[in-house]
Amino acid sequence: MSTNFLKNYITAHHSALDSIPTESVEKIIQLFKTALDEDRQIFVFGNGGSAANASHFITDLGKGASDKTYKRFRCLSINDNVSWMTAIGNDYSYDDVFLRQLENYAKPQDIILMMSVSGNSPNLVKATEWAKNNQVYSIALTGRTGGKLKELADLLIPIASDHYGRVEDCHMHICHMICYAFMELEELQQQ
Repeated sequence: MSTNFLKNYITAHHSALDSIPTESVEKIIQLFKTALDEDRQIFVFGNGGSAANASHFITDLGKGASDKTYKRFRCLSINDNVSWMTAIGNDYSYDDVFLRQLENYAKPQDIILMMSVSGNSPNLVKATEWAKNNQVYSIALTGRTGGKLKELADLLIPIASDHYGRVEDCHMHICHMICYAFMELEELQQQ
């Protein structure tokens, strides 16, 4: 194994981490605080590794952060119901797996947060278009270019990398910053 590969990987990862715009993460934290105060729902989703990150994030937000706040977050990872997703994919299209769930759940002023390295996943694009037309606020965590989500999302956080592993790791760093802000900052724990 090449020690240089590992050192270079860590150096590139530091560079990706340094590209996280903390003012945008702070904006997400404020949006989530408003959602908590106003009893709004937060939906998180993605494909592949981003789906795993969405599930992890909702676990931390729904359990860990909610254990510290004055009431519990209303949050859901909509990539976790395999039966529903496969029914939608089979009967309609895989492009509709998130959109059709949002049709059931989401209301105006709710929030969706998507994770996608490319920003071009058709199912995320369709969900964001639906959100825009239904007054649901959209947040996209993406890779360098932002893809199609760059033009659609209300708030975009692109990571300055095209490397799937580094971008997905940075997305999880953002998710942990959000959750730990609610777990560790007293001003976020009270109404």
